[in-house]
Amino acid sequence: MFDPDDLAEIRESREDWERETRGPTVDRFGEREDVFRTDTGGHAVEPIYTPADVADLDYDADLGFPGEDPSTRGVYSTMYRGRLWTMRQYAGMGTATETNERFNYLMDEGQTGLSMAFDLPTQMGYDSDAEMAAGEVGKAGVAIDSLRDMETVFEGIPLDEVSTSMTINAPASVLLAMYIAIGDQQGVDRAELRGTIQNDVLKEYIARNTYIYPPEPSMRVITDIFEFCAAETPKFNTISISGYHIREAGATAAQEVAFTLANGIEYVEAALDAGLDVDEFAPQLSFFFAAHNNILEEVAKFRAARRMWARIMDERFGAETEAAKQLKFHTQTAGSTLTAQQVENNVVRVAYQALAAVLGGTQSLHTNGKDEALSLPTEQSVRTALRTQQILAHESGVADTADPLGGSYYVESLTDDLEAEAFEIIQEVDDRGGMRRAIENQWVQRQIQDVAFQRQQEIEDGERVIVGVNEFTVEEKRQDADIEEVPEEQERTQVERLEAVREERDDEAVEAALAALADAAAGDENVMPSIVDAVKAYATTGEICDTLRNVFGEYQPGAAV
Repeated sequence: MFDPDDLAEIRESREDWERETRGPTVDRFGEREDVFRTDTGGHAVEPIYTPADVADLDYDADLGFPGEDPSTRGVYSTMYRGRLWTMRQYAGMGTATETNERFNYLMDEGQTGLSMAFDLPTQMGYDSDAEMAAGEVGKAGVAIDSLRDMETVFEGIPLDEVSTSMTINAPASVLLAMYIAIGDQQGVDRAELRGTIQNDVLKEYIARNTYIYPPEPSMRVITDIFEFCAAETPKFNTISISGYHIREAGATAAQEVAFTLANGIEYVEAALDAGLDVDEFAPQLSFFFAAHNNILEEVAKFRAARRMWARIMDERFGAETEAAKQLKFHTQTAGSTLTAQQVENNVVRVAYQALAAVLGGTQSLHTNGKDEALSLPTEQSVRTALRTQQILAHESGVADTADPLGGSYYVESLTDDLEAEAFEIIQEVDDRGGMRRAIENQWVQRQIQDVAFQRQQEIEDGERVIVGVNEFTVEEKRQDADIEEVPEEQERTQVERLEAVREERDDEAVEAALAALADAAAGDENVMPSIVDAVKAYATTGEICDTLRNVFGEYQPGAAV
């Protein structure tokens, strides 16, 4: 990319600058640190970058143009000049009615996509009246016990006009079936339904622990979803392979990319083993990353991930179409960076993280509310978070050209470094027998835990500054915070609602649908049509998941993956 003689001259000039200009200044005044490093990866940051730091860069092979292989500069040719990223504000409020109200509020405020949070019982496949659900109904999101709840959530919201992301994993097939059933009720062609289900169970074993079934049948259900959606809902993303929770658990930027793409490799291999065509199902794969505070490291991370996935799909799996090789991703600002101290500082953190996501070319974005270190966000804090995205989109200018930091010597060098480190980690995963085996042996979990422990030590020792926590602190007066709370009576109301559904439905139809699902699960039939039939009969989330539990069993921590 650069003339060898020019590079030699630049290197010589750099040495002269170090000796004659920078050196005397450092000797006289010093620098803030002996060695500057990136936020998580430990990559040394040079005082200046020049073309010599990216001397091996091949523009066509390593960068190219937006919308073309290897997509380093973006997956669409026009990027945000054609259409802005989808602005999603994660919302799931106690009851279906409250969630519907919050969705309508956000859409009235200019949100362009819905993002649905579920309470823990729903995430674990339990109904609200289950013993395991006691005290958790509606606490971390909305309780969805049956199709009746989904009908309420989407009342007055036409599914052919919105894109909906659902953060659901082990019971993803059930919630997707409910969404399809709502679309059928509204008369929306299934081929026009748009959205994403997270559906990433491998990261549950690594970082979140909201799993139900053992890995093998879980992977079978996932590939059934791939097959079903390729035929029925081709615009719906069938999985959001999630590095977000891996990063939130403590991973470095390189680990986040490596473990996420390694999970992606595992899902692609499972789909191929099930007889699916890579160029048919791969375009419906999507990814989910965190955006943290070190803006340039995050931008380089996103660019490296796109380039790596294009190479993996091409070289490892022989994908032929551009769509099958493109890494499209959603970003959420980092919940783990939010502080309970000086909560107003979180507005600034979120804004910088959102900037990193946009500079990195995200396809959709959730910005956290400032108060999420304390509770579910209030309407006011959600509005501020959404306005952060809107200001970025309409006032900052960063959306006016594709990959605005492309060509930065530092960003290109850091992109190369992160890619090399992430590929080294993936190679070690391969050497250990693949991601499932590495998870089984707890190797992945240990890598993340070691980093998290080290980072916490740095904070406690004052080596890592967290503004308002271990530096620049103030004595804050205790006052009643304006936070969202879920009243205890809402759990009783939700249980009563569930009981009413059971009384009103056709029990014989439910039993027949669940029996058909059990047969499909015990055989090699795709389970999705049976799940759709079951939800339309108003079988509950817990009943459907229990039917699959009876066939597949439940995963026990420490059991073989």
